[in-house]
Amino acid sequence: MTEAPLIVQADGAVLLETQHSEYEAAREQLSKFAALEKSPEYVHFYRITPISIWNAAALGERASDVLEWLEEKARFPIAKQVTERIGEWFRRYGLLRLERVDDERLRLRCSDQELMAELAESPRLEELLEFGAHGEVFVAAADRGQVKQALVRLGYPVDDRGGYCEGAGLRFELSRERGFGLRDYQAAAAAAFHRGGSVEGGCGVVVLPCGAGKTVVGIAAMHLLQTNTLILTTNTVAVRQWVRELLDKTDLSDGEVGEYTGENKQIRPVTVATYQILTHRRGRLDGFTHLDLFDRGGFGLIVYDEVHLLPAPVFRATAGIQARRRLGLTATLVREDGRQDEVFSLIGPKRYELPWKHLERAGFLAVARCFEVRVALGVERRQRYDRATARSQIRIASDNERKNDVVGRLLRQHAGDRVLVIGQYLEQLRILSGLFGIPLITGQTKNDERDRLYADFRAGTLPHLIVSKVGNFAVDIPDANVAIQVSGTFGSRQEEAQRLGRVLRPKADGGAASFYTVVSEDTREQDFAAKRQLFLTEQGYSYEIRAEEAAGDVEAREASR
Repeated sequence: MTEAPLIVQADGAVLLETQHSEYEAAREQLSKFAALEKSPEYVHFYRITPISIWNAAALGERASDVLEWLEEKARFPIAKQVTERIGEWFRRYGLLRLERVDDERLRLRCSDQELMAELAESPRLEELLEFGAHGEVFVAAADRGQVKQALVRLGYPVDDRGGYCEGAGLRFELSRERGFGLRDYQAAAAAAFHRGGSVEGGCGVVVLPCGAGKTVVGIAAMHLLQTNTLILTTNTVAVRQWVRELLDKTDLSDGEVGEYTGENKQIRPVTVATYQILTHRRGRLDGFTHLDLFDRGGFGLIVYDEVHLLPAPVFRATAGIQARRRLGLTATLVREDGRQDEVFSLIGPKRYELPWKHLERAGFLAVARCFEVRVALGVERRQRYDRATARSQIRIASDNERKNDVVGRLLRQHAGDRVLVIGQYLEQLRILSGLFGIPLITGQTKNDERDRLYADFRAGTLPHLIVSKVGNFAVDIPDANVAIQVSGTFGSRQEEAQRLGRVLRPKADGGAASFYTVVSEDTREQDFAAKRQLFLTEQGYSYEIRAEEAAGDVEAREASR
């Protein structure tokens, strides 16, 4: 009899054997309620946490099903404290409920009176809870977000059914021209958020891969609600892409859709703004200049694009607008700052998710092959690296001039493809731009010039393009089929996922996508690359390792044919 694929440890870690015949099915099931932490070649390490369980519960997973599956797939008996912890975390989901009393107050309900008495003694809550004459507990409407944050930190998520303000009405229809229609999963995602307009819905996060149409899900949610909407996204390019999509896929007019950025300050029924403009202030001690935008447009819905990038000041503002419906859109709930609990408590739980490989199998994402190309340091650079501080070593390894030759080989290998070269360090990218005569987009590139270059790339008149980290998010380049990553932000899993996402749109010819990450061998950059790949590994992607010589061999083989 074949041994089971899992080992469940007493601390909540779960080890999954990658060579096991049940690996793929087990990985897919495990990822519903556990987070991947490490992915060495033969064993992947997951961890079950309160947030991972609460998000699973929000998606309809049940404690009995999770525990039964774990016990069936575990190689050894599971420690009692593990099953008890999982059961307790599931029990706590929905144990506390907020309900509306009137415009000024909400009632906090709990069926466990001992717990309520315990919470009443908490220093975090003593100024936020008001106790009535008959044992009732009330929360001021203005404190709704703070109470939810405090309770999550105490280990008790809140089922918020306090209702929402409707905002100003906005009647519009989806466009039926040019064959546009919602895919089944896009309609299902919007419906899972909306929940028929009930107080059970109206807040939460939709998790879909890059290229799966998260913008369309946002538009579908807007259509269900028919209310003024504020959309927050990562940069001005993304703002304008949202505006284009709204005008293309709905019957909204130019006068109903506004851009609120450093260049334009238009407040309209649908207003699209950047996170940066909301967090702008004139000096470190000054207030945030535009944070009152939340209150200025009669908005009944706030859409947070790339919600995993939500800055701390916007978290604080979001705590004060819990009476607005809130939709988060993202390809990954991974936050490198560890503030997943903030997204959970202030935006809402996970409402819908589809694994990347599901959409690939259905033809909605391109098949992608991932490669890690390892490049040795030269003698002089290795000496500098060995003498440097840990932080400086990353830059020395990332700037490795031998990567330039690898990029050149890959550009020749993919001469007929649409290639994006992506990196972190501007000087490195400027050198590559000069070497290969490829235009470069950075944060300093004017928006009009960015728009022109992206348009040329989409049209095919510009086959290759180099982008800094401004290209990580919300860049609409559907025909890109090759990405070459030459440097990144330390061990950022979210960045790795977003960069692969640049090439995942299905191709007109049905062809595959290629994603190369070029790293300096035997350096801290190689270690960070392993961490960066964690989220994609969890989604079922694997990386083929190539040495620098292997990349050259490919070119030589092609030339000899």
